[in-house]
Amino acid sequence: MTSDGEFVWRPIEPADAGNWSALLIAIQAADHGWDFFSEQDLLEMFGDPDRDFPRGSMGVFTGGAMVGYGMLGCREAADPVHEMRYSGGVHPACRQRGLGGQLLSWAETAAVPLHRERYPDRPLSLSGSCLSHNAAAAALYAARGYHPVRWFHAMVRDLTTALPEVPAPPGVQITPFTPEQSETARLIRNEAFTDHRGSTEISAEGWAHFRAASAFRPAFSFLAYASDEPAGFVISHEYDVYAEATGIQDLFIAILGTRRAARKRGIGSALLVRALTEARTAGFTSASLTVDADSPTGAVGLYERTGFTVDHTSVTQSKPLLP
Repeated sequence: MTSDGEFVWRPIEPADAGNWSALLIAIQAADHGWDFFSEQDLLEMFGDPDRDFPRGSMGVFTGGAMVGYGMLGCREAADPVHEMRYSGGVHPACRQRGLGGQLLSWAETAAVPLHRERYPDRPLSLSGSCLSHNAAAAALYAARGYHPVRWFHAMVRDLTTALPEVPAPPGVQITPFTPEQSETARLIRNEAFTDHRGSTEISAEGWAHFRAASAFRPAFSFLAYASDEPAGFVISHEYDVYAEATGIQDLFIAILGTRRAARKRGIGSALLVRALTEARTAGFTSASLTVDADSPTGAVGLYERTGFTVDHTSVTQSKPLLP
């Protein structure tokens, strides 16, 4: 723990989750983002096998309140580069005081030993993201030598309007997600995203953590089988704190994927519409998702045909740290 007189700097602990959630809500309200996380959502991060809170997190506190944070996440593979991820932010009331730059400096230093423990012979890069309309954040990254490398659209869909009719293709059966199908879904996910830039396979341990999230909604998650062979899946989440902050009951499409051999048959569209239809019946008024703007599988077009529109865009900023 360190202190500069006004601010106390120390790793984030489980007892800070409520404070952390309040900080994130304040940041999103100021920046017009939508990454709202509840205290429970954040507590669950402490079980993530790819996060090391004692060495890979930093909270900035004043007067008992968290006013800034930084968080590192390792990747499950480094092929050929370990693309470590950084997330961070500063409370609107404490900006323009150098805290964002100090957090980024901390992250660049803290990333190196965490990387060397996992992938001692691999290069390391660090990537963060900022909203495309946040000029101050983009300028901070640029000043530190980061360059924009990817763009992700946040897309929304009004569920109070009619949904298109997209039946399952002939020979394809869509079934509700069950715990027994969890490993099948993981294997589909790993195959479906092999050709996505920067994607790594999710281990059984990492998938178990993902599946255990309190935001997971199995009632709006489905698998597709073609001739009894697994073909695709959709996983949905609901974030209660988002509903509390916005008054909108929103279904978040966390992952939608189709195996390579099953593409171009309308299976992804059928899975998506099935989830949205069930959500609409249950009283959800909107749906949302994030998608790579340059998705190699044409995912943006799929979502647009289903009625989704771009709400905002985030930019991934990357910097090499070790050759």
